[in-house]
Amino acid sequence: MIGLAEFQISTLLSAASSRQAYSRRVEQRAAVSGLSALMNPSVSQLFTQLDTVQRRLRQDDGVTCLITDSRRVVPGALFFAIGGLRTDGNLFVEEAADRGAVAIITEEDLGAHFPVDWIQVADVRMTLALISRRFYGAPDAELGLSGITGTNGKTTVAMLTQHLLGGQDQVGLLGTIRYDLGRRTLPSFRTTPESVDVYALLAQMLVNGCKEAVMEVSSHGIDQKRTFGLDVDVAAFLNLTQDHIDYHKTMEAYYEVKKRLFTGEMGRRPRAGVINIDCAYGRRLLAELEPGMELSTFGIEAEADVRARKVVLYADRTEFELIWPEGQAQVVSPLLGRYNVSNLLASLAIARAKGRSIESLLSRISNFPGVPGRMERVDEGQPFNVLVDYAHTDDALAHACRMLREITAGRLLVVFGCGGDRDRSKRSLMLDAVLQGADEVFITADNPRTESLEQIFADMCGAQGSEAARVVNDRKHAISLALDAAQPGDCVLIAGKGHEAYQEFDGTVIPFDDRHVARDLIRLKELT
Repeated sequence: MIGLAEFQISTLLSAASSRQAYSRRVEQRAAVSGLSALMNPSVSQLFTQLDTVQRRLRQDDGVTCLITDSRRVVPGALFFAIGGLRTDGNLFVEEAADRGAVAIITEEDLGAHFPVDWIQVADVRMTLALISRRFYGAPDAELGLSGITGTNGKTTVAMLTQHLLGGQDQVGLLGTIRYDLGRRTLPSFRTTPESVDVYALLAQMLVNGCKEAVMEVSSHGIDQKRTFGLDVDVAAFLNLTQDHIDYHKTMEAYYEVKKRLFTGEMGRRPRAGVINIDCAYGRRLLAELEPGMELSTFGIEAEADVRARKVVLYADRTEFELIWPEGQAQVVSPLLGRYNVSNLLASLAIARAKGRSIESLLSRISNFPGVPGRMERVDEGQPFNVLVDYAHTDDALAHACRMLREITAGRLLVVFGCGGDRDRSKRSLMLDAVLQGADEVFITADNPRTESLEQIFADMCGAQGSEAARVVNDRKHAISLALDAAQPGDCVLIAGKGHEAYQEFDGTVIPFDDRHVARDLIRLKELT
């Protein structure tokens, strides 16, 4: 069930001025989709030349919107009964019919006596993606879409790429932090939205004058066909480290899902691919891809097409020599750390694959405002560094600790936790990574969700506990203790939540922002 995202989008599209502009754009794109009346196509028009198991169409009414949450159904809606991890949309087909759905799309046989039209399909998620693209006039075909996948760095690379290609007024963005639609911005509902939301949001970008779009592509989004059928211009692979094993079960399965972005298994093959060959999985992907797609590489350690050498790390910047086939330059980046050099290389490689001159983009690097919650500095004049970061895997934490070690004169203190209802196997690995990289460790709550903190801490520390880390249930108290322990020249890293402004406890969401909490505590303690 999607709920919130669809509500936001339906609200957007219902505004009169937006609807008129959207209608004009849709009419202009009618030839792309092959439909003559896209604003209110009939059910049979939407399913033209699409495979179905069986159809029960009696009225064949016009469709005004596509919905996956029965609570949001309105007269004229086409309802897709999607089976999910928590519930099954097929349990709500009667509710959807009662609310005025013109037809139900399902993988089940609803029978001859079901009160409204219905179509049985082999794969409802794939069908939703194909119908959504058709309903919204294939906006992806006009946007020069860049799709970015990887365990770590997607948000930074997406926002950097958006910045390099022209900024958020000209370049749309779908990502973990926000959805930029040209002249308006929405808070992100999930990293990769449901396919109906993806196409609706891309359509809004076109209405608002965007010429390009950048999108974070999660493994869940690929596997659940939320990105099926997307016309991706440039696909980028950043890295692959352990995460989401509770969902994918094995690293091999995780890799194979990511690979689909490049192989055409999502319905279309990208025109070009950009791959990190510092990563072993990136090198494997490069070797396994069949000919026919433009491929370029980036990396620090490898002889990549876009590469960095002579990297020098500072507490407030990073400097390196950038080399690409057409030239080389000295770069000063406001982003901290070696892994952010890799992120910058990825963005430059994407821009190059889109035909942009790297040399013409270098001046934009220095004024990149940074990414909320990604090595974001909290500076209230205190004599030590305080950084908030989203790192929530063992690899990301190890990289963060390593980077901060290189730029910190004193000790490194880390506050972090592990989320509940997620991959339990990575929890001890995360603690090991922090213990190896930090001088003092404070284990605390992240988003426990429905799990007990005792269970989460036991998974992290083992049955015997950990003498090297201090366990503090309350996250604010843990941050306070770390600030008390910090001395001049030290660095406090508050990891795991980054830009998030909440905590989840057993179905309850409470306001909590690491950045605001740290800033308030520094002022209260008069540490300046």
